Amino acid sequence: MAKKKRKKKKATRKKKATRKKKTTRRKKATRKKKATRKKKATRKKKAVRRKKKTVKRKKKKATRKKKATRKKKATRKKKATRKKKRKKSKRKPSAAFMKPVKPDAKLAVVVGSTPLPRTQLTKKLWAYIKRKGLQDKRNRRMINADAALKPVFNGKSQVSMFEMTKLVNKHVK
Repeated sequence: MAKKKRKKKKATRKKKATRKKKTTRRKKATRKKKATRKKKATRKKKAVRRKKKTVKRKKKKATRKKKATRKKKATRKKKATRKKKRKKSKRKPSAAFMKPVKPDAKLAVVVGSTPLPRTQLTKKLWAYIKRKGLQDKRNRRMINADAALKPVFNGKSQVSMFEMTKLVNKHVK
């Protein structure tokens, strides 16, 4: 009898083990199904979110374009009115620049002895330098003095552009 009981116990153990296996398999399968359902649901939600975002972006772009075109139109109108205003009033040069100055005898050799504004004086001086080719070939900022310019440059044979204006101002009354 002890053998029968043992066999029965083994059989029940086996049945329980197979039941457990089946239930665990079922549980695993349901877990997988649930997980895949969740994944699918999240994918769908994400897709919906993406679509909403793209729609929002498109709307924003459209409104930006509309605003930009409105701004452009407004600025065009403003520019047109500004241009009209500018045409009416011409810019007047400063009185200090237009005041005639008289060059002394040393500078008169290069520029002329008649009184003329500072702007015209510098133009004539530069025209003389260009005409005679007195600008240095390698360093274009330097001006080589010839016989007429040496007394203006206080005896220096080479002077920079910036130093030249300072030296020329000393020869103007």
